[in-house]
Amino acid sequence: HQQPKVPLNNNYYNLLDDNVKVWQADLAKKYGVYGFCYYHYWFNGKMLLEKPMEQMLENKEVDIPFCISWANEPWTKAWVGDEKKMLIAQEYGQEEEWKEHFMYLLPFFKDERYIKKDNRPVFSIFQPRNDIETLKKMTIYWNELAKKDGFDGIYFLSKDSVWPERLEGKMKYAPFAPTSWSIFMEYKIKEFFAKKKKRIGFYDYDKCWKNILTDAKKAPRDTYLCGFVRYDDSPRRGNKARIILNESPEKFGEYMKKLMTISKKQNKEFVFLMAWNEWGEGAYLEPDTVDGNSYLEILKKVIDEINR
Repeated sequence: HQQPKVPLNNNYYNLLDDNVKVWQADLAKKYGVYGFCYYHYWFNGKMLLEKPMEQMLENKEVDIPFCISWANEPWTKAWVGDEKKMLIAQEYGQEEEWKEHFMYLLPFFKDERYIKKDNRPVFSIFQPRNDIETLKKMTIYWNELAKKDGFDGIYFLSKDSVWPERLEGKMKYAPFAPTSWSIFMEYKIKEFFAKKKKRIGFYDYDKCWKNILTDAKKAPRDTYLCGFVRYDDSPRRGNKARIILNESPEKFGEYMKKLMTISKKQNKEFVFLMAWNEWGEGAYLEPDTVDGNSYLEILKKVIDEINR
């Protein structure tokens, strides 16, 4: 168990610094990453962590395609191990509140860097199970608003899971959100016994990736695949953590190549990756003091091979 995770050259940064955002975009493009998917937090008009994305919109030097994923779950103290402690509830409101949210997002959608599919901004609603009927009504309304502003609607994605709720397309989320019931139950049983014994849950890197690839092969055309770099959320969850062991840049490259090959055969435009800088969950591509640029370098090699 290697903690703490330390960025290469002690490059601890502040995302409010525009130079940091430019560095991230340039580094990502250098190693073949097409774009970023930004988390967006909106609680019926209340926002959190919004400034870096707003600054990115204003600064064209952050030159990388992007889309947005609305993390529409309630805001809790999960990042200090207490998921039951509610800080901000997620409420959706009605058409007036839906329009306010849409108008906030519209300048992002109109930006030339924003990722679009058939003249439709790609927008992910992370957890559709949270009041799916309201969200369906909201997406219909947003499509109407988008068409008034020159789009052909919005291409809505939602997190793929064992639950059947769907908005339009789907995106998988790695490593712990399988769509196979057998894999889902495998993880749930492991979590149950770890919680019962008050122990950290340890998982094997190869087994997790095997599960991802098994799920990926069954994915329909409108479901985008997702891989992960590595995982250790003990900084967030303490003794409730999940830690994936036995990772390496070489294994990561091998599995990403398989995943991207599957995606290409399924005729999909892109693959999501967990994550660029999720340091609190040990899921990051950014260089650190242990592996340097190794994960970035092997990802670039895989992308070049896939795109030949």
